[in-house]
Amino acid sequence: RVGMDATVLEELDAYVSSAIADSVAPGVALAVGRRGRLVRLRGYGRLDWDRSSTEVTPYSLYDLASLTKVVGTTTAIMLLSEEDLIELEAPVVRYLPDFALTDERKARVTIRDLLLHRGGLPPFIRYFEEFYGLEPVRRAALETPLELPPGSETIYSDIGFMTLGWVAERASGLSLDTFLERRLFRLLGMADTGFNPDPAERARIAPTERDEAYRGRHVVGEVHDENAYALGGVSGHAGLFSTAADLAVFGALLANGGMLETCGFEAGSGVPCGARSVSVRNRILPEETLRAFTTRASSESSRALGWDTPSEGSSSGDYFSSRSFGHTGFTGTSIWVDAENELFVILLTNRVNPTRENTRHVPFRRRVHDLAIAAISDRDVAPRDAG
Repeated sequence: RVGMDATVLEELDAYVSSAIADSVAPGVALAVGRRGRLVRLRGYGRLDWDRSSTEVTPYSLYDLASLTKVVGTTTAIMLLSEEDLIELEAPVVRYLPDFALTDERKARVTIRDLLLHRGGLPPFIRYFEEFYGLEPVRRAALETPLELPPGSETIYSDIGFMTLGWVAERASGLSLDTFLERRLFRLLGMADTGFNPDPAERARIAPTERDEAYRGRHVVGEVHDENAYALGGVSGHAGLFSTAADLAVFGALLANGGMLETCGFEAGSGVPCGARSVSVRNRILPEETLRAFTTRASSESSRALGWDTPSEGSSSGDYFSSRSFGHTGFTGTSIWVDAENELFVILLTNRVNPTRENTRHVPFRRRVHDLAIAAISDRDVAPRDAG
């Protein structure tokens, strides 16, 4: 019904299973959708390497890592900008006056700069080695001086998105987790998406790393990112947990130009549904705003506002169109949406289990996306370099 070839999708299934056997990760959760309908929503393998471990399902919870930046923080900025509570061209100090206390150059950094990773901030600092707790870590991050003049170079920065999370909190008057739950996840029926998952859900949470250096335990049900952990689990750069089923709703929302369709768990309908049904069709994001945030900002880098777009060696593979946008997470997660081909792919793994040294996920996710788009049967799809 949506122009996808079942035989190629079966090849995709076989490839995922073989990659798990080759130790890409203990398990994988996958959602592939086109034209508002799912053609894959499956779990493969197990949550942990132990053969007695729980099998992965579309409702297994994964640490999203940096997908928090786009699923959470960027979407919050979109919503608040639409309400004129955040102005993208405004300096960060309008919302966080203490942002420039230790470096006067920071007074020139704008919200747009941070979304584009062009604020001049360092990529990452190990604040957790010296500080613990929201206020100490927040103060250390806001007092971090720039490495480069604002707008001079694109440097992917966790610190910039930590800051954007605090901007969203100041503009909305709500904590980031509360704002996202009320204004986004609840409306989408994404009841399994949020920060600091309930310990009662531990049995369906994918473990991440065996953290011998900092926490001295195998991390399960608490954020893998150490700075986010030191902040209490809620941050603009990391901390969200979710499922393939929930993120399929979010992916369909993006692929549908910001419009949320109703879902009622009807067997065989293919309509993405999260943990809760949605009974009212609703526009969540204005289409023009979504397009503005997901379009490459310049030829100088692949970055859009918060989002990334395909480039050479992209995790989206070789066939997602130039109109695509997406993001990855350090734990082995990704989301890619191809507006031209009306396709979205949610890929969740815990490749950092038991160690972050495992990099088999890099070629794996490229191949997953290539196979997903190769399943399109009603139009020719050429490599991006072919024009």
